[in-house]
Order: sequence, then C-alpha cells, then structure tokens
Amino acid sequence: MKVSAKGRYALRMLLDLAEHRYDGFISLKEIAERQNISKLYLEQIVSLLHTSDILRANRGKNGGYMLAKEPSSCKVSQILRITEGSLTPVDCLEDEVNQCEQAGFCKTLSMWSGLNKVITGYLNNVSLQDMLEQYEEQSADNYVI
Repeated sequence: MKVSAKGRYALRMLLDLAEHRYDGFISLKEIAERQNISKLYLEQIVSLLHTSDILRANRGKNGGYMLAKEPSSCKVSQILRITEGSLTPVDCLEDEVNQCEQAGFCKTLSMWSGLNKVITGYLNNVSLQDMLEQYEEQSADNYVI
C-alpha cells in the first residue's frame, strides 16, 4: 500500500483543523499557508471529505472548515479510505468475498490477508488526537537549551 499525496495532505489538513479546533471555522487559505500545500489541491481534498461526517463547512465572511467531531473520533483508516479508496495491499482482498480464480489454491493469500489485518488494525487504532499527542511528546523530547 502506498499512500498518495492526496491522502497525506488530507491528514495534514485535518490535523491542522484538529490543532485549531477552538478557533472556529478555518479558511483553506490559512491551512494552505500553514501546511505549505496548494489551496487548489486542498479544495479537491475538501470535496472528498465534505461528503463524510469528518468535516463541517461554513460559507460567508467567517466561513471555512472545522472538524465535525472530536479528533479522538477521527480515525486514520476512515480518512485514508475516503481519499485513497481501498487500503488492501492486493486487489484480490478488496471484495468481502475473494473473487480471485486462484484463491482456493493460492500459497500467498494467507500472507496477504495477514498483512491486510495488520494494516487495517493499526490504522483503525490511530486517531487525529493520537497523532497530535505523539507529535507533542516528540517535540517535548527535542527541547534544547
């Protein structure tokens, strides 16, 4: 599995919103400047995320975006599924029932299934809040006088 720029930028954008969640609605221009991401690219990402329950939008003078729920409820797996589609490492695991003609005698299927469980399990257990806290811990450890 390789996460595209769209997935990475969506995470950065949502982390920015999580970090500034008490500031009200945040404009894409502000996020783009802080994250050094093109505003046009963020607009594409917003169109994907807006249909989910992760993002709230407000138009007008004080318009912008904010998280629709707490950062602890925003799982990385959900965000990446929205931006990337499937998270499976091989195509034959994308459907609930394996449609591959080789599935009945494939010697590698159990390995791919195991990898898929590890990826899914990990990403299901990491939230935006976890990522913010981990960053804060790392920053505190790097304090230099």
